Amino acid sequence: MSDERERQENGPDGRGTVARLVAAWLAETERHDPEAAGHARDGWDRGALSERAAQDLATWVTARVTDTGFTEDEGPYVAGAVRITPSDKDTVHAWLRARGHAV
Repeated sequence: MSDERERQENGPDGRGTVARLVAAWLAETERHDPEAAGHARDGWDRGALSERAAQDLATWVTARVTDTGFTEDEGPYVAGAVRITPSDKDTVHAWLRARGHAV
């Protein structure tokens, strides 16, 4: 990972991590519920996710953790379009809480 990307993703507010995961979440949501994805994208673009979208994002990122820290012999591998660590999940949850969402 480049130094610049690392600074963006690991910045104090986690905005880079959140942006990376929101993009993946919106892409997946568009395949299953285009209307909900449209509303969520509008909120994201305005900088204010609705409570429903925030809860959906929090649930999605929790369910999609792909890097569990286990080896292949120790635990399950969760396939996914993006790598999501437990720390990424915590970052997204903290980011949502900082914006007043109950996560």
